[in-house]
Amino acid sequence: MEEYGVLSLIPTLVVLVMAIITKRTIESLLAGALVGLLMFQPLNVITQGSDILLSVLGNDTVTWIILVCGLFGSLIALLVKTGGVLSFGDAVTRRIHTRRQSLLATWGLGLIIFVDDYLNALTISASMKKVTDRFNISREKLAYIVDSTAAPICILVPFSTWAVFFAGLLEENNIAGNGMGLYIQAIPFMFYAWIAAALVPLVALGIIPNLGPMRAAEARAEAGQPQPDGADDSALEIEDTDKKRPHLLNFLLPIATLIFFTWYFEIDVLRGVIVALAVTLVLIAAQRLLSFNDTFDTALDGFKAMIMPLGTLVAGFVLKEVNDLLGLTNYVIESVQPLMTAGMLPAVVFVTMAFLAFATASFWGLFAVAMPIVLPLASSMDAHMPLVVGALISASAFGSHACFYGDSTVLSAQGAGCTPMAHALTQLPYVLIAAVVATGFFIVVGNI
Repeated sequence: MEEYGVLSLIPTLVVLVMAIITKRTIESLLAGALVGLLMFQPLNVITQGSDILLSVLGNDTVTWIILVCGLFGSLIALLVKTGGVLSFGDAVTRRIHTRRQSLLATWGLGLIIFVDDYLNALTISASMKKVTDRFNISREKLAYIVDSTAAPICILVPFSTWAVFFAGLLEENNIAGNGMGLYIQAIPFMFYAWIAAALVPLVALGIIPNLGPMRAAEARAEAGQPQPDGADDSALEIEDTDKKRPHLLNFLLPIATLIFFTWYFEIDVLRGVIVALAVTLVLIAAQRLLSFNDTFDTALDGFKAMIMPLGTLVAGFVLKEVNDLLGLTNYVIESVQPLMTAGMLPAVVFVTMAFLAFATASFWGLFAVAMPIVLPLASSMDAHMPLVVGALISASAFGSHACFYGDSTVLSAQGAGCTPMAHALTQLPYVLIAAVVATGFFIVVGNI
């Protein structure tokens, strides 16, 4: 790997500028990757690019994400088509009488479904659209609330895919000997996650007003258009008909199955969603809710509805590989090392790694590279290890929450029925508020 110094920032800057100007995500990511390849080997762009693409598509993590997202799309499409989501919406709507209640109910469901951020982002957003649309709440605000209870909540609960992954990293780096034990000690210091989750009810209650683009989105929704222009979630859209509603069990049983078997298979949401799909198919066949052809056509349509989000994720992984070729991560870490003291280390780690997670859309892989650098540095400075770990994992949650082409952002937008760019821009002010307050906490606590 070559080191390009400050020039390694150029591809990421290209992506950010182009995305803001064009509001096109995949094209911006590929443009940034192309610029990076031209910097790395200008005469070998095709070969290098195709090798990276094959490597990304052959990556176990990418394959896992494609299968999870696609099958989630199939599950949600079946729950929508059979009326399960509509039954759930009816049950919730009967108990909700104000827009504030609808927003707080969405937040509450996010706190309950904490096993995996994909499960949270797709299930809650798709099932709550009917409720929030009734009160002319913008799809962007729905996506913000769902996204704010995805990664931020998942990292605060030891029983989650995020906790299992990061505890494994800590174990691999031989820190304190017990990865999960250190992870649990670090939970009180994951300030970004606590603050981001706490902001949601304040926004829902109107204590924190609609800011920037969210104000415009809410004004549009109040005028009768909850969904923004350019958004299409027809494959996952709820069809309200006059037919007799299926039993609520048709929604609750697949979701309960999904949660239970995700836990049963040691927090593997892929296996959980496969079992949930099997249960859903049995329910459909037993009650003759759909014909054989309609069942599998619907499942295929749901899978296809995830093609755009998955394309964004693949392009994000390609950009990460190009940034690795240019040495972006090592450059940024080495640049800030002289600024570090034991007291300032947590804040510097949070700000630095949050920027890298946002820029590279790498919320897990990036930290596999950073932990062997940051944790020994913290140990040599005699810094408070749970606080430093809390800063690292908070940065990962920030990246997942803020990055406009990150998986949680993309899936929350897809489930809610708005574009990833519209979602990212409307939630950005709240994300930045949480990040600034969290940085303040890391500075104060780090120097105590």
